[in-house]
This record gives sequence, structure tokens and C-alpha cells, in this order.
Amino acid sequence: MNLQGRHFIDPNDFTLEEIQSILDLGLEIYKNPLEYDDICKGKIMGTLFYEPSTRTRLSFESAMLRMGGKVLGFSDANTTSVAKGESIADTIRVLDSYADILIMRHPREGAPKLASQYSSVPVINAGDGGHQHPSQTLTDLITIQYYKGAISNLNVAFCGDLLFGRTVHSLIRTLTKYPKITFTLISPKELKIPHHLRLDLMQFPDIKIIETDSLEEHISEIDILYMTRIQKERFFNEEEYVKLKDSYILNRDKLVGAKEDLLVLHPLPRVNEISYDMDDEPRSKYFQQAKLGVYARMALMALLLGVTK
Repeated sequence: MNLQGRHFIDPNDFTLEEIQSILDLGLEIYKNPLEYDDICKGKIMGTLFYEPSTRTRLSFESAMLRMGGKVLGFSDANTTSVAKGESIADTIRVLDSYADILIMRHPREGAPKLASQYSSVPVINAGDGGHQHPSQTLTDLITIQYYKGAISNLNVAFCGDLLFGRTVHSLIRTLTKYPKITFTLISPKELKIPHHLRLDLMQFPDIKIIETDSLEEHISEIDILYMTRIQKERFFNEEEYVKLKDSYILNRDKLVGAKEDLLVLHPLPRVNEISYDMDDEPRSKYFQQAKLGVYARMALMALLLGVTK
């Protein structure tokens, strides 16, 4: 599958076959890492993080370093010429002369898409506002494939902030490409999925959608439980956040009646929506999910750079 030179802004930029090729390569690298430890030798990854990040930024950096490449960039836009008023277009025009691939996170929806229009090297969207987070989607999918063997005939539950959760939006959109998926959408009424996403889902007659505010009512039917935090930084009203922040707290008691092979996932960071007593619960896979994300990002960058062995 030739993805060399492509941008990765939205999961829908790639076909199901192209996404599957990334997952397959990621799992191959995970099983045989030493065979891929120098495929990016001489390559430089540029990180443009206009918004705070720990896991995503360091996961990309780890991925490039594990492939023998190098890293440059910034994690605080206030320390760059952006603070002087430099536009995204000008920043990109300069930095694509310094790096072979650019990773961008921005609080404004659509910023990575704009960057891709001015870049001569591949741009990867590492999260734009409450819109998309496609590399996290690859992390989620590679975890599902690793533990379930295939991505089909699954009841996938999303619980928590479904309105602002860009990881939720990206994963839902991508899972529509796979056969026989049921979405169980668990949230308070104030944090339901955006109306435009609901309209998009209605275009897929084979997809079943269940909307509810009760996790316990549906726990026995779920194959994958994708927990999300209530995102304080997306609220304009502190009072509204305080009212909703403890809507769902997953603990062992909530798993009574759940399937033995249930996967509990979370894009992290968590606040208090998953109790610490869940960490040694065999069905909790959120830390393994973060680990597998490195290999998904290795595969993505290798394919965009055209350096697979």
C-alpha cells in the first residue's frame, strides 16, 4: 500500500484498506521491533504543539527515535514566533524546510488541514480542538485488533464526554468503515454526540445506534467500553463543568454482569472517571493501549515517508 507523501488529517482521508495496512504494519513492528530500528535514519520529525500534550507528543517522539530518526520542534507556541503574530502558513513554509514530516496539534479546529495546504512534506493531525484526533484512532484500532483479532461484529460503547471528545469523534467515524458495528453512546444529555455526527451516522443503515445515560443498563451487551474524561478545558461555564464532571466513574462494581473478554479503553489522561482499583483488572487495557499507540504511529510515519523495509 503506497501512502508516501500523503497527509493524515482526518481518518476518512484513508480507505479501510489503507488504514488496515497501517494497523498490520504496526503489529508487525510490535512483534519484530529490531527489524525496523533504523528505517528512518536520516529523517527528521518536526513537532508543532500549540496545545499541551504529554502522551501524543512523546508517543510520536518515541516512535521516530525507535526508527532511528531525529526530532525537533516546540511544545509551547508562546516560545516561538507565533507569539509575535506569525501565521500558521508562514510557520509551515519554514518548518517543512527543516523536517521530513510534521506533527501538529492545535486548539483551533481545521488548523492541521490548513497547514497541509502549505506543506511540501506530510502533515499528521495530532488533535485539533474538539474535532479530530486521527492518530489516537489508530492507537484505538490497533489495540482492538490486537486483543480481539478483528474489528467487526462489535458493540462499542463510548461513555462520558461525547460532545467535545475528539478521540470519540475520530474513532466513531472510522468504525463506520467496519462491518456489523453497534454504537452504545452513554452520556448526560448535555454531552451527547454533536448533531452533525449523528446525521452522518444515520447515513449507514447497517449501523445500530443506542443512546442512553445509563452504563449499568447496557454493560452486559458491550464488547468494548471506551471511557472519556469530562474535558474542563472545553467548557465556557465552570458551573456547568462542575455539574457534569462526575457523571460516570467506572469501578469494579460497575462491571458486574460484563463480558469476560470486555476491553476497557481510555485515550488518557484520566481524572477520576476510572477508579484506580480498575488498573489491575484484567479487562482494563488503557495502559497497553498507550504502548501500542507508539507502534501505530511508527507504522503511520514509515508509510507516509515511504521508508518501510
